[in-house]
Amino acid sequence: MRTVDRRVIAAARDRVFAVAADVERWPAILPHYRWVRILQRHADYQIVEMAAWRPFGPVGYPTWWVSEMRTDPARRSITYRHVRGITRGMDVAWHVDGEDGAAEVSIVHAWDGPGWPLIGTIAANWVIGPIFIHGIASRTLAGVGREAERQ
Repeated sequence: MRTVDRRVIAAARDRVFAVAADVERWPAILPHYRWVRILQRHADYQIVEMAAWRPFGPVGYPTWWVSEMRTDPARRSITYRHVRGITRGMDVAWHVDGEDGAAEVSIVHAWDGPGWPLIGTIAANWVIGPIFIHGIASRTLAGVGREAERQ
């Protein structure tokens, strides 16, 4: 499974990167995030627990995962490796490129799917990726963009 979400944000690249990397603030600026907790801080990475709502009409479906998060300010990239939750083993990469004033942001999710016999790959490609992952990532990207443009 591979999903790609992209957006052009009318803000400086470094500002967009700073908002995207400040995950502890996400619940304050992204209404679909229930919480973000830093579980461990290390010199070159941190372990982050995240929870979000995936809306389905008037109701929300709760999602939860734990990731190893690494940031590279020089390249304006953030990577995650999901280490707990249904999406364990998923790789996520944020990249902030473009010109100052028109940051081009992409989020790529790549995953082999859950280890469910017979239906794991189908579930990842037909439900989890396009409905859950894209549904949350597109909202996250839009909210990060709103906050970077507001600043």
